[in-house]
Amino acid sequence: MPAQFKDYYAILGVSRDASAADIKKAFRKLARKHHPDVATDKKAAEEKFKEINEANEVLGDPEKRKKYDHLGADWDSPQRGYGGPRGTAYSDGQEYNFGGTGFSDFFEQFFSGASRQGSASSNRAPGRMQGNDVEGDILVTLEEVMNGDVRPISLQITNSRTGKVETHSFQVRIPLGVTSGKRIRIPGQGEPGTGGAPAGDLYLRVRHAAHPDFHSEGSDLFYDLDLAPWEAVLGAELTVPTLDGPIKLRIPPGSENGHQLRVRGRGLPKGKTGERGDFHATITVVLPTKLSSEERGLWEKLRDTSKFNPRNA
Repeated sequence: MPAQFKDYYAILGVSRDASAADIKKAFRKLARKHHPDVATDKKAAEEKFKEINEANEVLGDPEKRKKYDHLGADWDSPQRGYGGPRGTAYSDGQEYNFGGTGFSDFFEQFFSGASRQGSASSNRAPGRMQGNDVEGDILVTLEEVMNGDVRPISLQITNSRTGKVETHSFQVRIPLGVTSGKRIRIPGQGEPGTGGAPAGDLYLRVRHAAHPDFHSEGSDLFYDLDLAPWEAVLGAELTVPTLDGPIKLRIPPGSENGHQLRVRGRGLPKGKTGERGDFHATITVVLPTKLSSEERGLWEKLRDTSKFNPRNA
């Protein structure tokens, strides 16, 4: 069964010439709507959230987006030369298809880092030989990183020459505090061995799912905090979200654009140590674009009264 083409632009509801800012805005809007923590139908929301994340993973990366645009909707036509069986195939005819990792077959075929470690079986001497290790990607939400989880995963190995299919189904433990880029090892779930030899191992490389409010760097969490000009100038006390509930954050007077406020110990767990990374709120001062006549009068009064000149500061 061939992989189904994914129209990532349609999934995010943006045009093909959408800017990077448009794509980010569309993702955040949809991700908030379909986040499993707020949706009534959590199962359906979870699948939609993964689909939105996959689209953002490709369109939000300039290199991946360029490759995707080059593929086009007729990616599997013989003239394009991109067709073929679904999944990741190797020179000896083995094809690998993952289930439960959060990525579609189409993504795995073109944008995943799936690989196999070791020499091809066609180059091996006959007899007893351990199977190669297999590596793929797994999409992990920040909520799973925060609390840990157990995920059902499957790996289908197809020999395109013989048509023989082997499906391995197993439970994968998402470690508490697992960082993006770290590999999870599942012993004995890689390529089968020959002549009674043991199978190789499966390695799943963690990718943190994009979140509508936060992004991670190691164990630290980052949040974009929008401020009105008067909040930045005069200071304020605001309630901001974190992964484990809202907190009060004091904004110092004179806070500038790009300034970061750090809250220690409100980031992601650092494994089972009990320690946590930090939470960083990055300030963006947002100017009003629509003014009433009264508001305009107040801004004009401030202009005429203030001695502040940013060019002489």
